[in-house]
Amino acid sequence: MAVLSGLIRVMEKAARKAGSRLRRDFGEVEHLQVSKKGPADFVSKADRAAERTLWDELRLARPDWGFLMEEGGEIPGADGKPRFIVDPLDGTSNFLHGIPHFAISIAVQEPKLDGSGWGEVTAAVVYQPILDQTFWAEKSRGAWLHDGRLRVSGRRHLDESLIATGTPFQGHGNYGEWSRIAAAIVPQVAGIRRFGAASLDLAWVAAGRYEGFWEEGLAPWDTAAGCLLVREAGGFVTDFRGRSQAICDAEVLAGNDGLHSRLHKIVAGAIKGS
Repeated sequence: MAVLSGLIRVMEKAARKAGSRLRRDFGEVEHLQVSKKGPADFVSKADRAAERTLWDELRLARPDWGFLMEEGGEIPGADGKPRFIVDPLDGTSNFLHGIPHFAISIAVQEPKLDGSGWGEVTAAVVYQPILDQTFWAEKSRGAWLHDGRLRVSGRRHLDESLIATGTPFQGHGNYGEWSRIAAAIVPQVAGIRRFGAASLDLAWVAAGRYEGFWEEGLAPWDTAAGCLLVREAGGFVTDFRGRSQAICDAEVLAGNDGLHSRLHKIVAGAIKGS
């Protein structure tokens, strides 16, 4: 059984408190779908309220740490201290439409020793409020779902594999490039899934539910926690060109240890042929 560190306990407590409010607000979305105004304003307020709850809880526990938040932006902490990277509601469109697939994502990023910027991610929590599932990881301690150890899938054949992705929408992302990558991957795999919450996509790669995931045009708060989860579960995360970074967000390619290199060759070939 895993023993949660003090830091993970702080992060999980904050996520659960914000998640409780999101569950309550989610219950109201269905009633708002039929109104003329629609639920968009309500969901925006729910997003901001969840972020405020996370800020209050994390700030109380680590008052000298910095923050990078989807809504609140970057808030510096004391020199030499880590920062929390927070997404209070990953899967906003799902939430907006009454689809119960969304998450809270919290990561901890350490400053570089030479003071030149930000370095590795060392702790992560992805919390799914509707299912009450807490995915968490700490550097060199593995990835976990509650107290159960996570390992990436052991599948070694693409034709047995499920690959997740995020599709470009409303002018976000490069649809032409995505189409070329999809055209190269789809014929070789068992299926493609697009569920609309990158943090959960990465958590599910870590849990062995997917064999891989690709998307581009994301932000650090979308992927910071998920990248650590996959790596601590034995998988790999790079950009489309095979470069490993502490946080892959502009381009994310995740996979289990047996298929990541093959997926990278497919993706890189699709890009090169464009």
